[in-house]
Amino acid sequence: MRDPQVLAEVKETLALLTERAPGRAIEVRIPPYAAVQCGDGPSHTRGTPPNIIEMSAETWLALAYGEKSWADAMSDGLIVASGVRADLTQLLPLRMSS
Repeated sequence: MRDPQVLAEVKETLALLTERAPGRAIEVRIPPYAAVQCGDGPSHTRGTPPNIIEMSAETWLALAYGEKSWADAMSDGLIVASGVRADLTQLLPLRMSS
């Protein structure tokens, strides 16, 4: 079951990500809450995107708020990423936690 508060935070931070990195080269998936396409590079329109990033809502929000680094989340096995552009290090954090 989706938590409405988590859903709102995931959608808000993913919207910030797409503002910061417009494009369709990378698909970021936060199941079961949302998925977006972002980032410069070849646009993806059909089938499985070449650059995919997937993680839990908890991991995504920790990255978005600067509570965890991309490198730490990767080394902890919290992110599944494939493709040459599947790295959001330069875009995170999106905002600092309060």
